[in-house]
Amino acid sequence: MTAILGAGISGLSAAYYALGNTRMAPLVILEASNRVGGWIRSIKQSDGTIFETGPRVMRANTYNVLNLIEELGLSSKIIPIKVNHPAAKNRYIYADNVLHCLPNNLKGIITKNTLLNRSLSSILWNDFKAKKILTDDESISSFVERRFGKDVSEKMIAPILCGICGGDIHKLSAKSFMTNLFEIEQKYGSVFMGFIQQKFSDILNNKNKIELKNTNDTDTILHNTPSILAQRAKREAWSTWGLEGGFEQLPQTLAENIMKRGVNIKIKHKCEKIIFNKDCVELIINGKVEKYSSIISSLSAKSLANLIQEQHPKLSKELHSIPTVTMIVVNFQFSKNVLPIEAFGVLIPPKEEIPILGIIFDSCALPQNSKMTVLTVMMGGAWFEKYFGKCSSEEHLKMVAIKYVNKLLCINEDPKICNVSILKDCIPQYVIGHAQRLTRIHDYISAHKIPLGLCGSSYHGVGVSHVILSAKEAVSSINQYMI
Repeated sequence: MTAILGAGISGLSAAYYALGNTRMAPLVILEASNRVGGWIRSIKQSDGTIFETGPRVMRANTYNVLNLIEELGLSSKIIPIKVNHPAAKNRYIYADNVLHCLPNNLKGIITKNTLLNRSLSSILWNDFKAKKILTDDESISSFVERRFGKDVSEKMIAPILCGICGGDIHKLSAKSFMTNLFEIEQKYGSVFMGFIQQKFSDILNNKNKIELKNTNDTDTILHNTPSILAQRAKREAWSTWGLEGGFEQLPQTLAENIMKRGVNIKIKHKCEKIIFNKDCVELIINGKVEKYSSIISSLSAKSLANLIQEQHPKLSKELHSIPTVTMIVVNFQFSKNVLPIEAFGVLIPPKEEIPILGIIFDSCALPQNSKMTVLTVMMGGAWFEKYFGKCSSEEHLKMVAIKYVNKLLCINEDPKICNVSILKDCIPQYVIGHAQRLTRIHDYISAHKIPLGLCGSSYHGVGVSHVILSAKEAVSSINQYMI
């Protein structure tokens, strides 16, 4: 019997992929809270308006998620956002008291833009001049500033990372968050020239890819074969997509699917300790001992660290060294269309010293009612203590969010409905040395033959597609260590 800790999207996905493995059956998911879905949550208002407190849209090239959507029968719920939609084309950054639209076409790349006061093509010259530095890792700030310029680092990359993970680029790992760019520089010395050389290499290797289709490697072929829905996304030029009725339908439908197939989901079952024995794994659940043959943890690394600290202090220390940040999400509904621009939203560079990270224009990206506006304000992250450590009451957070919505977007109307969510320790931070830490963690589990699989956002990516893929990989990796 296998226990999966956590009923967020990664834990549910782990159960979904483990159902085909008879060695892991029967499957039990243990969830400490009173609901499934984790950080994915869609709050429906009395008038039908949906507030998202977590993910709301996915990039169209996330084929593993689209494949899952199709398998779960959710294809009809898809809301595609095509590349020519304002929410796909227009993304703003607020700097120097002005809203700047990021370049979204060839003209925007070769001409001077207002954000950097130079063309993006000039960034290539920086890359040509930059010296290659051999290193195991470095901060995103250091990497981007060295290769592309300080303005790119502070005005473009910093706010983008705020939107992705609420993180500080002076601490975040270039190797873990910008893996491809980092490895290209380490291999070729120049990012731009490296891309060119990679392109030629891909053309030369195309024959090998064709030959792969004739092999018997079923897993490889299936992993790289897009579903009908994924093919449609490519054919129709989707940029991103959402789900009608809220993104929480994904984990809810996933939970319903696996329960019908025999998975037991136990809510309000908090794991308090894990003990790995030679013949079983003991879990202390709500004060009682339960025995299993193997464990898959989708908990945050810090939470798992506390459960194994007594028996495996070295592994616990490594897990505990993966920090997290607390995010604040404030959802607003206005009774009419008050947006001055059509776009996905606006991000704010930390250097602006403004206590919000960005504003998402939900009603533009995923229209619910043409006569109203729905916005989501993101705050906190790496700057939670700085701006809200001393005062984080819901009323104070609401007033701060309203103040900057008014200031940045010139909206003077009061919102009709408001929802404030404080998401404590919700996003892991891949700080410098994260990749090396993951190697030590996996090496320790392997050396001690611990029947423990790891998935979730603490390890190989914070996005929904990353954690779903990590669940699939956790199921594969745990087989060799099962008791």
